[in-house]
Amino acid sequence: MALRHFAMRSNDEPRSTVAEDALNANPGYRAWRFDRILVGDGWQRDVEILVDRRGRIVEVNAGIDELRGERVAGWAVPGVPNVHSHSFQRALAGLAEGPGPDSFRGWREVMYSFLERLTPDDVEAITAQLYVELLKAGFTCVGEFHYLHHPPGGGAYDDPAEMSRRILAAARTAGMRLVHLPAVYDSGGFGGRPLAGGQKRFQMDMAGAARLHELLRSEERDDPSVSLGWALHSLRGASPRSFHRLAARLAGSAGGDTACVHVHVAEQRREVRECVADRGAPPVEWLLEHAPVDERWCLIHATHATEAELDAVARRGAVVGLCPTTEANLGDGLFPLRTFAAAGGSFGIGTDSHVSRSPVEELRLLDYGQRLALESRGVPGDAGPGAGGAALSGAGGALLRRAWRGGSRALAVDCGSIERGMRADLVVLDADHPALVGRRGHAVLDSWIFSGTDNPVRDVMVGGEWMVRDGRHPREEAVGRAYADAVRGLGPGG
Repeated sequence: MALRHFAMRSNDEPRSTVAEDALNANPGYRAWRFDRILVGDGWQRDVEILVDRRGRIVEVNAGIDELRGERVAGWAVPGVPNVHSHSFQRALAGLAEGPGPDSFRGWREVMYSFLERLTPDDVEAITAQLYVELLKAGFTCVGEFHYLHHPPGGGAYDDPAEMSRRILAAARTAGMRLVHLPAVYDSGGFGGRPLAGGQKRFQMDMAGAARLHELLRSEERDDPSVSLGWALHSLRGASPRSFHRLAARLAGSAGGDTACVHVHVAEQRREVRECVADRGAPPVEWLLEHAPVDERWCLIHATHATEAELDAVARRGAVVGLCPTTEANLGDGLFPLRTFAAAGGSFGIGTDSHVSRSPVEELRLLDYGQRLALESRGVPGDAGPGAGGAALSGAGGALLRRAWRGGSRALAVDCGSIERGMRADLVVLDADHPALVGRRGHAVLDSWIFSGTDNPVRDVMVGGEWMVRDGRHPREEAVGRAYADAVRGLGPGG
């Protein structure tokens, strides 16, 4: 999805009759005046935003003198899209750091054990807690890569969409914009190994995924804050047949409404070796040869992709979904961001296993990892074409600009910028916070990203509704109590 060029009216132009008529004839329309807001590449003062009933921006009017709605102080910016989440893993964070195997496989065994006790009620409570935390940190949309489909041991719920509906319910409780990505998971590993142990909760082939989409289609149709996409767990977790069937779906009329496709790929070196041994090519190369990878696709991690593979990914317009804190926690390695950005590649950020739940921590670690590897303070987020304007010209702004645009494309959602037709998903930074006080120009966003761990996010709007005010979510106490009850019920944590 290409971002549309922003349009804004100044106060010396005639007021749009659309805006006047909308406010007069539609009491459901709302207006706010922002003291300072990021429109396009620059900060603008005294800007009126008019939002319709479905949460979309109708008008962006500059230089407003009269107050037609609530005045909002601070620095307002687009909300950050979170391209990759496994929500149940919020309650797992910290439980796989004890003695024992230090590999990804060791972490996965802890995860399987954790899943043996997880109920639908638990998943809903954990997900709601996570989404409240994500909102308070500045994320306004999340791609939920969902593969927890069945009860412990396998089997089936009476409603095949039981677990998906719990994710949707949690998103509504929190007020989070949700892109739900039910994942195909029909292989226990390379070589067609059968699913075993904890993996049995994940089982889903393409036919099952298609049925799940049909069961959830009304949710997407009736709720502007919900949309659906496709996911294949990985090359080891989804059979070649599933990739081929999805390719056929994408090419045919049945896939004409496909918004986005996500897949884990090339996360660990062992995965690369096993893929070469089983399929004769490393994961990204195999994917590019056997799947119609284009701008609808988001490749999660791609940590161990080669320069040639990344160049091909960039040419096809796919987005890479980077999850720096999870990749660091699991010891995956560093994605070659400078190489990819120089090739014109797009990336978004995600929180994955939720060892962090902040866009600031993800972007800062992404940048610092590159600085350490390259022994340079060059800005990898801005190594490609299209440098930002004055407000985005520093390191923080460059990273955010790419995360907004790449994340919006990866999730096929109209967000990531403040303009007519986009969703009103906004984050307001407290101008009086110690990290931001006295800042101007690009220093505002640079200081947000690179000025410690205190959170200057004061207010968060999703679809024209305030979900966080003065740093608080209206349901955080009730959600927190439900989360605590669920986690205590899961048993000892270490």
